[in-house]
Amino acid sequence: MDVIRKPISYVGHLVLGWVGLLGGLGWMLFDTVVASRRLIGTGRPTRMAWTNVTAQMVRVGVRSIPIVSLVVFCIGMILAMQMSPVLESYGASAQVADIIAIAMFRELGPLVGAIVLTGFAGASIAAEIGTMVVSEEIEAMEAHAIDPVRYLVVPRVLAASIMTVCLAVIANIMGVLGGMFAATTIVGSMDSALYLNRSFDAITMHDFTTGLIKAGVFGAIIALLACYLGMNVKNGAEGVGNATTRTVVLTIVALTIVDLMFTAFFFSLDL
Repeated sequence: MDVIRKPISYVGHLVLGWVGLLGGLGWMLFDTVVASRRLIGTGRPTRMAWTNVTAQMVRVGVRSIPIVSLVVFCIGMILAMQMSPVLESYGASAQVADIIAIAMFRELGPLVGAIVLTGFAGASIAAEIGTMVVSEEIEAMEAHAIDPVRYLVVPRVLAASIMTVCLAVIANIMGVLGGMFAATTIVGSMDSALYLNRSFDAITMHDFTTGLIKAGVFGAIIALLACYLGMNVKNGAEGVGNATTRTVVLTIVALTIVDLMFTAFFFSLDL
């Protein structure tokens, strides 16, 4: 019986864990939306230090610009060097600019920027809030009638959503520049003017807007998961480390799945 009971118990425990995670994220999203509505005046007005939002924007977004730019620039170079020989064999070496531009604006810019932001800021948010839980600062806030969601979660979600969109724009540009650098200097398949002209001609407004929509949702996912896992830390310092690790892993999985859903949806609409 143990041979049958243990696998069933393991699967049941795993399913309940995922259901609990999704349910908890759903409640936190609901609380965040309600608190955000109050902040912008559509509900009972509340106050929030907007300097906290700007501070989080600097911490989450501005400090991430160098690493995101470097990573995406290198990815653009890699794509150019990998695709140029294949396209050249078909006499379509100039198409490398079109492919990189569309891939960056639609997929790679928002997704890679969000993944880098997960390791740079998501883990930091989870560790920070988890430390506050361990040191009982969250309980102290609740004892003083301060809503942790309004004070901690909302600023981070707003900052992550806004700055992920900004980082996606920067990532798009750096990815195209990286492909241009490789195509014009290393591969030597075209000059920079031709490369930029083909890139601008290949991009449409739909490519740009769909990428920004994805980026905004990605930022909210990063902040929500980090805040939720941080607020549910247990077992002291060990729990903080586990929450940080789970934040990175679960966020990357969630970003990939959501990106697939967005891509399938936009594909069905011919966007």
